[in-house]
Amino acid sequence: MNLSDARWRKSTRSNGQGGNCVEVADELSGVVMVRDSKDPGGPVLAFDPYAWRAFVAATARKA
Repeated sequence: MNLSDARWRKSTRSNGQGGNCVEVADELSGVVMVRDSKDPGGPVLAFDPYAWRAFVAATARKA
């Protein structure tokens, strides 16, 4: 996996006013990556695609 190959997009659940923004790269094979858009050079979380879908589904029910 090469982070330079990732195409980052802002999450649809992110605050549109520059505050709490999460970016997701989900087009790489076998991994979904998440980072803070305010710190693109900072840490990146990597999820198994199944775990990511479960996380999104669980948080969507609470929103």
